[in-house]
Amino acid sequence: MKPKVLILCTGNSARSQMAEGLLRALAGEHFEAHSAGTEPKGSILPEVQEVMREIGIDLTGQSPKSVSEYLGKSVFAHVITVCADAEEKCPAIFLNMGTHEHWPFEDPAKADEEQRLETSRRVRDQIEQRLRLWLTEQSIVSNFHHQTS
Repeated sequence: MKPKVLILCTGNSARSQMAEGLLRALAGEHFEAHSAGTEPKGSILPEVQEVMREIGIDLTGQSPKSVSEYLGKSVFAHVITVCADAEEKCPAIFLNMGTHEHWPFEDPAKADEEQRLETSRRVRDQIEQRLRLWLTEQSIVSNFHHQTS
């Protein structure tokens, strides 16, 4: 059985969704990727969906989920928080599971509308770099490569 990874942020509408999609693309054969939010929003940001499509990852069918959906139901080998707010509000039960890492990234949802696409691209690339480093630490090499326009 593949180890489960939970990626947490506040709204589960941007950073954690990008990280879940990227982890699935980079190492889906090694890990079962999940994401959730401490205060989930109604939908994934359109800009986030767009920047993920640009690199060949389709988030259609994914939607923001509450961290409470996993409480008492799943055991995670790795819990990664991608924002300070989730780090503070994450139920302690998850922080006591497996390995816990905190990778703070800027929130595209808080960017001005005209900056949101650019911010989403930058954060996507930062998350991918951090995930690739983490996979290297796990002795996993990814075959996922994307074209950037």
